[in-house]
Amino acid sequence: MIYLFFISLDRGISSVQVGAFFSLSAFYLFSTHILRNTIKKYGWFNLNFGKLLFNSFLALLLLSVLNTIAQIIINLLFDILDTEVDFRPVVIAGNIFVSFLFYALWVMMYFLFHFLDNYNQSLKYQAKINEIQLNHLKSQLNPHFIFNALNSVRALVDEDPSKAKTAITQLSNILRFSLMMDKKRTIDFENEFNTVKDYLNLESIRFEERLDIKYSVDPTAYEYKVPPMMLQTIVENAIKHGISNRVKGGLIEIKCHEGIRDGLIIQVKNSGQLKANALSKKKDGEGHGISNTIQRLKLIYGSRASFKIFNSGNDFVITEIKIPKQNLTLG
Repeated sequence: MIYLFFISLDRGISSVQVGAFFSLSAFYLFSTHILRNTIKKYGWFNLNFGKLLFNSFLALLLLSVLNTIAQIIINLLFDILDTEVDFRPVVIAGNIFVSFLFYALWVMMYFLFHFLDNYNQSLKYQAKINEIQLNHLKSQLNPHFIFNALNSVRALVDEDPSKAKTAITQLSNILRFSLMMDKKRTIDFENEFNTVKDYLNLESIRFEERLDIKYSVDPTAYEYKVPPMMLQTIVENAIKHGISNRVKGGLIEIKCHEGIRDGLIIQVKNSGQLKANALSKKKDGEGHGISNTIQRLKLIYGSRASFKIFNSGNDFVITEIKIPKQNLTLG
């Protein structure tokens, strides 16, 4: 019937032929609806590729044969059946082949839509999960960070009111930054670095001559964005587990530069020694800041970022973070 329909385009189409054509179109619509329900009911999308391909081929072949039979019945009902033509093997084979192509096109479009829709939903779901995890990780940093800063200010109130005023100003900057971090996944490195300097200024007042601070930041570092509180967490960890445990105090040195292939390389060097089991300890929250940072880097950058912490000689610990040139993987 399809063959005869296109041939009759040059000769004009009668109302009977139009009725027959739309009847066949209705059969196509009905049969694809049945196929779609079958795919969903029997969970074809959960099958392996080979089984899915085999089932689809059998279904397409069956529908193509049924469609050819439907064409003959429709032609008979509309009294346009030409037995000399419609029952010729080449015509029947041609109708089956054309029907198979139409059904195959429909199946490919349906499968493509399904997989793209599922992929899109998976991306949205994963992004939402990542967002929840990031918010949870950031909420863990806020109290610890703020209380440490408050302790630094408290030590100055009675001893040196003038320095206490300066410290309060620095603390207000830190608190403002802490509130801002909840709204963004990444921020300009400059903002993060300025907050770290305010924090170290507070700590230098508390430790006095026991804390030596050095900075070496390449201008290219300011072109990057980093997770908020990341550098701050590493520096705070260096103070807590390195400097504060030493009677003579020690050194905090921050180096930042752009690597040839590695993006932004951030190194925090502090006096002290990393114990072999330090990263595995969980009591009293020890190591929490490090594990938190590693998780956040993984959530935001995937495998494109890296984190290392290791001893440098017998007197120092180096924490190294690499941030990729391209930014977020999350939407």
